[in-house]
Amino acid sequence: MPKPLRVGIVGAGFFSQFHLDGWHRVPDVEVSVLCDTNLERARAVGERYGVKQTTGDLEQLLSQPLDLIDIITPPATHQTIVRKLLVKRVPLICQKPFGQTLSEATALTELAERQQTALIIHENFRFAPWFRHIKRLVNAGHFGSLHAISFRLRPGDGQGPRAYLDRQPYFQTMPQLLIRETAIHFVDTFRFLFGEVRSVTAHLRRLNPVIAGEDAGYVLFDFMNGASGLFDGNRLNGHQARDLRRTMGEAWIEGSAGVMRLDGDARLWWQPHGGEEREHTYDHGLPTFAGGACGALCAHVASYLRTGSTLENSAREYLRNMEIQDAIYQSNDQRRTVVLTELPS
Repeated sequence: MPKPLRVGIVGAGFFSQFHLDGWHRVPDVEVSVLCDTNLERARAVGERYGVKQTTGDLEQLLSQPLDLIDIITPPATHQTIVRKLLVKRVPLICQKPFGQTLSEATALTELAERQQTALIIHENFRFAPWFRHIKRLVNAGHFGSLHAISFRLRPGDGQGPRAYLDRQPYFQTMPQLLIRETAIHFVDTFRFLFGEVRSVTAHLRRLNPVIAGEDAGYVLFDFMNGASGLFDGNRLNGHQARDLRRTMGEAWIEGSAGVMRLDGDARLWWQPHGGEEREHTYDHGLPTFAGGACGALCAHVASYLRTGSTLENSAREYLRNMEIQDAIYQSNDQRRTVVLTELPS
């Protein structure tokens, strides 16, 4: 039997349940300690997921023998916590954004590289079973020549004065919301499926007056392979789905051979060119957030730590997503298309 990987968790807020459930499903992994400044909350969450030790003191977590630390705290805390934990030289996973700005994230990436410590960003949407399956189809040439991808985001959770307060209340005061908090997932997913982005054109706006940031907008993507992309999002309206948070919306992937559609119930539909649309069967994953994407990411990281397999979403790789995020806001502010710098060869 392999020795269990010992994982420490920092943060017991709303989203920690999906990380903890994910780690619970990975064989030979033990969540050894859970840390949160709200010790009562840490104890309640720890008891629910069978964590042996809970603490409100980060120093106590640092004193434990751990193979990995998973950071699930609000965005404004990430830079301070990552810097503090990197001194332990234990691999880290951090929820995005891992720096409040691109320069902060770059500095943290360089620090991790100097320390020769893995810093991994918990970007889980690309691990949703529907996007993994679509990627396999892309690689197999199922679509022929790809030319377009679009996603219509409609989670329906952003209306009225109590928008977001029951789940993630800090959403109301974030000066940048839709792109920084949500669309960044689809920036990463679009790159995963279609490759690198050459330029972006964005029009963003705020629909709910009680929040500080934008909650609706359109972003056009021009990919380096000649394909196009569209992110069409608002957080106020819903879409046709039994669970609005399962896929968060609907997608279309188009190629010379036909069109594939993702619906709100995570079903895939294929319409070959000139033919009728029929359901395309595949494993939809678990009946939980994003089909168990958090658990799939956890399993991916565990495999990397055990075998040295190729790692997705290292901090260095994730910086490109943040560059695109900044270009989207720049495009909106300046009302123009923003061309991104070429990636180093």
